[in-house]
Amino acid sequence: MKVGSRVRRGLVMVGVVGSLLVGAASIRAAAVWTAASAPLAVSPASAESLAARLADEEARSAALQAQLDELRANTTDLSGALDTAKTRISTDTATAKSMRTRLATAKARLATLEKSLAKARAAAAAAARTSGGGGTAPAPAPAATHESEHETDG
Repeated sequence: MKVGSRVRRGLVMVGVVGSLLVGAASIRAAAVWTAASAPLAVSPASAESLAARLADEEARSAALQAQLDELRANTTDLSGALDTAKTRISTDTATAKSMRTRLATAKARLATLEKSLAKARAAAAAAARTSGGGGTAPAPAPAATHESEHETDG
């Protein structure tokens, strides 16, 4: 069975056009099916709203940067104050050590003076007894020493 070349050409053309139509219908059906499966419930943001959000975020970023700069300045101030306090503590420690030394020296001198005063009172009392007691009585010695009143910790 021999078919003419014109008929064969016609059949090929019909087959190609039919294939193209079936392909186009398949693509359209796939697009409809995809659109139905994943509907776009929320519309995308407009360029204006994105620009407004960007401006808001830039303003927020600038405010945060200003706060960060303020915190850095405060940190610098606090570091300076801490250094000053450390220096003052060091100076106060040296002063306290010096005052403890002076206090110990003063206590030693006071103890020496109290011993001398006690000896002088004893000698005056002995002299008053040997001379017959005709003079005035010497002042009594203090009952407690002053050492316990001025002691410090450390």
